[in-house]
Amino acid sequence: MTPSEIQSIKQRFGIIGNAPTLNYAIQVAAQVAPTDMTVLITGESGSGKESFSKIIHALSPRKHGQFIAINCGAIPEGTIDSELFGHEKGSFTGAQEARKGYFEVTNGGTIFLDEIGEMPLGTQARLLRVLENGEFIRVGSSKVQKTDVRVVAATNVNLLDAVREGRFREDLYYRLNTVPITVPPLRERGDDIYLLFRKFATDFSDRYRVKPISLTSDAVQELQRFRFPGNIRQLKNVAEQISVLETDREIDSRGLRRYLPQEQTSQLPMLVSAAGGATDGAGNAYSERDLLYKVLFDMRRDMTDLKKLVLDLAGGQRPHEAQELLRQNSHLFSNVQVSPYDGPAARPLRSDAGSSDFILNPRDLAVEDATDYEDEDVQRVEDISHETEEETLSLEAKEKEMIIKALKKHNNKRKYAAHDLGISERTLYRKLKQYDLEQA
Repeated sequence: MTPSEIQSIKQRFGIIGNAPTLNYAIQVAAQVAPTDMTVLITGESGSGKESFSKIIHALSPRKHGQFIAINCGAIPEGTIDSELFGHEKGSFTGAQEARKGYFEVTNGGTIFLDEIGEMPLGTQARLLRVLENGEFIRVGSSKVQKTDVRVVAATNVNLLDAVREGRFREDLYYRLNTVPITVPPLRERGDDIYLLFRKFATDFSDRYRVKPISLTSDAVQELQRFRFPGNIRQLKNVAEQISVLETDREIDSRGLRRYLPQEQTSQLPMLVSAAGGATDGAGNAYSERDLLYKVLFDMRRDMTDLKKLVLDLAGGQRPHEAQELLRQNSHLFSNVQVSPYDGPAARPLRSDAGSSDFILNPRDLAVEDATDYEDEDVQRVEDISHETEEETLSLEAKEKEMIIKALKKHNNKRKYAAHDLGISERTLYRKLKQYDLEQA
C-alpha cells in the first residue's frame, strides 16, 4: 500500500499522525478488510482501537450492512447472553416478549466486540460456536439459528495471561487472533502528540468560540515527554481544559504542567500480585494483619540497631554523641531512667533541654555486664534476636486466641467470625489451617 493510500484512509476516518507503527496498523487493517477473517485489535485504553474496526468495516464488502460496537465490560454478566444472542418470551424474569440479539440483527454486517477480555466464560463458549459454525441459540430456546456476521474484537489486556489464569478460553483466543493489529500507545508516537493537540485545540476553539491555544517550544517538549497513560482520550481532555480555563492563549511549560497530573509512583518495598494484594519476594500473598506484623518487627529491629549504636558511642567515651542520638530518638527511649555506674563512660547523659536525665543502663540496652564499658576491646553486645522470636510467638498466640474467641462467639460460623475479626473468609480458613483449628 502506498503512502498516499494510507494518507487517504487517515483523512477519511479522521486519523491524525505519521508514526510508522500507526501507518503499519492502518495498512494491515486495509489489507484484511476485503476478507471475512476475524481480527483482534490490541492496544491500551484510549488509543483509538474503535477507529480501526470502522476502517475494516467500511473497506469491506459488508460496508452496506449494519455495524454495531459493543463494550463487553459494560454489559452485566446476567444479561450479556440475551443482548448478544436474543431471548424467548418468558425465558427469564422480565422477558415479557421475544427479542432479537445483536448477532441476529447484524446478519450480513460487522460486530465490534470491545473489551473482549471482560466477556464471561459461558458467553465465550457461545461466541466460539458463532465463529466456528455461524450458529447460535436464543436464551430460553432450543432452536439453532444461523447468522453471517464478521467479528472484530479488541482488548486492552494481555489475553494470553488471561488464558493462563483461566479467565479466557484458549480456543477462542486463537480463533479471534486470526489477524492481530496492534495500536501503538500515544507515548510511542513522537511528534503525533503535538499534531493531535493542535487538532483538539482547533476543534475546541470552534466549539467554545475562543482563540485557539498555542504552545511555546518548551511546552511542546514538555507535552511530548509526558507518558499519557490515558492516551488520546487524556490528551483531548487536557486540550479542552486549557481551551476553557486559560485566559492567556499561549501556554508555556509551567502553565502546561498545571494540567498534566503527576504520575503515580509507589515507593513501598513490596511487590503487588496479579490479584491486587501485597506479596513477599517469593510471590506469597500477605494479609493486612501479616503486613502489620511485618512493620512492627521491622520497627523493633531498627530500635535494636539504634541501641547498639548508642552503646558503641558511649563505650568509646563519646557520650555527647550518644546523648544527641538519644535526644533525636527520645520517643524510643522515653522510659530509660537508671542510676549511674562506675567506669569511664558512667557520666550521666543529659538532654539539652534539661527536662530529664537519659542515663545508660547496660541491662536496659541489652549489655551482658557493666564492666564491658571499661575495656573498648572487650565490648560484647548480647544477642537479642530471641526477643523478636518470643514476640513473634506471643503475637501468634494472641491471634490464635482471638480466632478461637470469635468462633465461639458466633457458634463456629466462620463467615461472621471473619467479619468480626476484620479479615476475609479466605484468610480465616488459612489461619485455621495454620493453627490446626479446622475442627474448632
